[in-house]
Amino acid sequence: MPQHSSLSLDQIQAPIAAEMEEFEHKFRQSMRTKVLLLDKIMGYIVKRKGKQIRPMFVFLTARATRLEPATGDPLPDASFRGAALIELLHTATLVHDDVVDESNYRRGFFSINALWKNKIAVLVGDYLLSRGLLLALENDDFDLLKIVSNAVRELSEGELLQIEKARKLDITEEVYFDIIRQKTASLIASCTAVGAASVGADKEVIERARLFGEKVGIAFQIKDDLFDYGTAEIGKPVGIDIKEKKMTLPLIYALQQASWLEKRKVIFNVKNNNGHRDRVQEVIEFVKKSGGLDYAVQTMKRYRDEALAILHTFPESPSRTSLEALINYTIEREK
Repeated sequence: MPQHSSLSLDQIQAPIAAEMEEFEHKFRQSMRTKVLLLDKIMGYIVKRKGKQIRPMFVFLTARATRLEPATGDPLPDASFRGAALIELLHTATLVHDDVVDESNYRRGFFSINALWKNKIAVLVGDYLLSRGLLLALENDDFDLLKIVSNAVRELSEGELLQIEKARKLDITEEVYFDIIRQKTASLIASCTAVGAASVGADKEVIERARLFGEKVGIAFQIKDDLFDYGTAEIGKPVGIDIKEKKMTLPLIYALQQASWLEKRKVIFNVKNNNGHRDRVQEVIEFVKKSGGLDYAVQTMKRYRDEALAILHTFPESPSRTSLEALINYTIEREK
């Protein structure tokens, strides 16, 4: 299976460069409002956007799954609305998340609640949600709305399941995969499903595209878990999951291998770390020693390979090549 992991994001974007440029303009338009304060906040949200991985998944999947009339043919408006719908609803959940987590930063920028306080942040989240719903309803995009609304429901369920389990720290591998399938993978899956649905693909192709996105999302989340055990301050501070009592795959595997006594000691350290660096460090060393990291890397690669196998059922095209590179980019990234 060819590996296209060395491509930069710009190279990966090449088959959809025009769409990405057009999307930026259309997305800003979809957030315009006559309320001055709200317009200022919308401008701030647009300015601090990240790598735009989600719209990339939408447009590349749309191109890879449609029976391409010609490589250069523009994608239909539905593809742009689908990408905007995902961005609007996802941004709404992030704004609300920052309020719930009392977080002052997101991606190195101040969060909305840090700058404008909780009340305004919650209302902004509601506004983004309604913009997304209206965008879909005004254009009769019921199929796209169904896909994205499902993802938002799963996202909330995954978060709540994680909170419920964090109290007891009794997460099995099965529950862990349930959580990340809902919390992280459902969003990437909605991008790929929306991409296929927006170009009129049939149900079977949309489902295949959705499953492809889900596998990528799971690999992506495991990669995120592994950052917690890094040596550098990348992406998020090392040990943050342990400090927050989140049970991730490396730790779950390590605990499965431990003796009853060792298990009890580690769980005590997780439960009562209170941000103490030495206790967190002890847990990190235990996981490394128990082979938790190797196991997580192997599992991540397995999901990556399963995603690639599904991807290879689609016809060969520049967009398919870029999707392959994007998968590798997500699991080889440094933050």
